Amino acid sequence: MTLFRSSVAATLLLRAANIANADSADSVSSRLQVHVPQTLFRPEGYDHREALFGVPPYGGSIAQSVYYADSDLCDPTVNTRKGFPIRAKDKSGNMEAWPTPYILMVDRGGCSFVQKVRNAQKTGAAGVVIADNTCLCSDKDCVSANGQDVCQPAEPIMADDGSGGDISIPSFLMFKVDADEIIAELRANHMVQIEMQWALPKPDDRVEYDLWTTPSDPVSKDFQKKFKPIAQALGDRAYFTPHMYIYDGIKSNCQGYNGESMCYSLCTNNGRYCATDPDNDLDHGISGADVVKESLRRICIWRHYGEPDGVGTEWWDYVAQFMERCDNTDYFASDNCVKECYKHASIKGDIIERCISDSGGLDKDQANALFDFEMQAQVKRGVVIFPTLFVNTVALRGGLSVDSVFTAVCNGYLEGTEPEICKECDGCVNFDQCIAEKKCENKCENNDDSGKPVIGFGHGHDQSHTGDLPSIHDLIEAECDAVNCETLNCNVTIEELEIQVKATNEEILHQIIQCACCTDVTIVDLLGRDEGAARKSNPVGISSEEYSTFTDGEAAPEDDVSSQKKYLSFLVAGLV
Repeated sequence: MTLFRSSVAATLLLRAANIANADSADSVSSRLQVHVPQTLFRPEGYDHREALFGVPPYGGSIAQSVYYADSDLCDPTVNTRKGFPIRAKDKSGNMEAWPTPYILMVDRGGCSFVQKVRNAQKTGAAGVVIADNTCLCSDKDCVSANGQDVCQPAEPIMADDGSGGDISIPSFLMFKVDADEIIAELRANHMVQIEMQWALPKPDDRVEYDLWTTPSDPVSKDFQKKFKPIAQALGDRAYFTPHMYIYDGIKSNCQGYNGESMCYSLCTNNGRYCATDPDNDLDHGISGADVVKESLRRICIWRHYGEPDGVGTEWWDYVAQFMERCDNTDYFASDNCVKECYKHASIKGDIIERCISDSGGLDKDQANALFDFEMQAQVKRGVVIFPTLFVNTVALRGGLSVDSVFTAVCNGYLEGTEPEICKECDGCVNFDQCIAEKKCENKCENNDDSGKPVIGFGHGHDQSHTGDLPSIHDLIEAECDAVNCETLNCNVTIEELEIQVKATNEEILHQIIQCACCTDVTIVDLLGRDEGAARKSNPVGISSEEYSTFTDGEAAPEDDVSSQKKYLSFLVAGLV
C-alpha cells in the first residue's frame, strides 16, 4: 500500500512541475555565433537553448573548430575517426581523429542529452552542439521545407536526466533549420568555426544572486554549509536571497473536494503546499509535510535576519546547525532540535513562530502568503529543476560549488566596480585561505587581457602564470625527490586525467613531471605531441629558439622569469 501511495503522490507532483514549467524555459544568457565561413555569420547570433547541466565558463567563451560526429553519440564507444570535415589519413591508413580542442556537433535522439554530452566529453570535446532533428510547429518555413508530418509544439529543454553531475563541459541545442545549414557545410568538407559565449548581466556595482532549493535537497547542502564567509566577505556589494521550492498542491490535484489532502503526508494546509518525500516512505521517516514546514521556517528566518542586509549571517548559521543536528530521520521534525539550532544561531524563536503563524500557518485549509509568493516567483523565473542558483537573473549550470558561485558573482559586476575580495581571491589557488585572510598567496590566472576566461582558436586554456615563479629546475627536482616510481601510473592520457581524476591543470602538470622523472621520455613525449601539434598549441608566443629548447625537454634559465612563465604555459597549454 505504501509503494502504491508513493507512486500516485509522486506522479501528481511531477505532473504539477510539468504544468508549471511547460511554457517557461530558462532565459538564454548565452550567445552562439558562427565566425567561419563568413556567409553563416549572423550579427544577432543563432537561436539556441542551453543545457541545464555542465559547467559553462561564465563571463567567457569557447571559440573552436566544429566537427560533426555524424552520429547520435549514444554509444559510449565513440569513433573519433569518422565524421566531417574529412581529415587526412595517418600512417595506418585511418582518418585522423578530431584534433583537440574542438566543439562537437551531434544528432539529437536515441538517448538523453546528458548521455550524449558525457560521451563527447570523454573524447576530449571542449563543448557540444546538439542538432535538433524535428522542426518547431511554430516554424512554418522549417516544416514546409522538410515536409515533416510531425513537429514539436514546444521548445525542447536540455534537462538533466539525474546523472549529469559529472559533466564539466557546456552544451547547446541548435534548432533544426539552423543546424542543417552547419551540417551541410561540414559534410561539404568546409571548416566551420563556432563561438559559444556566456554573459552575466552587469547592471551596476551590486550583484544579486538567488538560490532555489529545499531543506531535503542533498546537492546544495555542501554549498549552504560553506558559503557563509564568502557572503560576509562580499558584504553589501552582493545581495543573496534563498528561495524554497514548493509544489502547488491545488494544481497537483492534492486537494480534494472536501478540502482534505489527497497526497497523504506530502502536503500541508489540506493539500495546498507540498514537497516530495525524501525517503520515499509515506508512512515512516521524514514526510513531505515536514519538508514544507522547515521550508516556511527558513523563509521566515531569512525575512527577519537576511532581508535587511542581503548577507543573512544568522540564516547561514541556522542552516548549518540544522544540517549538523537535525538533518536525519529522528530529529528532522523535532521542535526541540530546532530550538537548539535557534540558540546556537542567535535566532529568537518566538519571532520566527509568529512569522509562520502570521503568514497563514500550516494547519488549516487556508492560503499562506509566503508560500504563494514563493510559487509565483518560481513560475515567473522559470525554475525547471532545483537546486538552481541565479546570478543577476541568469541561471548557473553545473555543480553548485563555493568557488564557481563566487566566480560567477564576481563576473556579474559592472566592469571596474568589482569589490576587492573578487580582485584578490577570484582564481586564487588557496581559495579558502584567501577568503579568510582577504589576501591571495598563490594566484593562477586563466583569463585574457580583459580578465575573462577564454578558450581560443587552436589552443586550450592559456594557463600563463603571474608573479614570481619557483625555478623550473627546483620544481622538477622537488617532484622527482617525492615521487614513488613503482606506484605511479603513467599509462594514462591527459583526457583520462581530466575526466576521471577531475584533476586541475596544476595536478596534471605535476603528474606529467613525475612521469618524466620515472621514464626516459621528454615532457613533450608525455604530452603526446608532434612538433606541428606543439607549435599549433602555442598560445604564448614562444619563439622558435625557445620552442626547440622546450621540445628537447630542457627547462628555461633559472634567472629568466619571463621564459619560465612561457615554459609553464607551454607545458599546460592545451591540456584542458
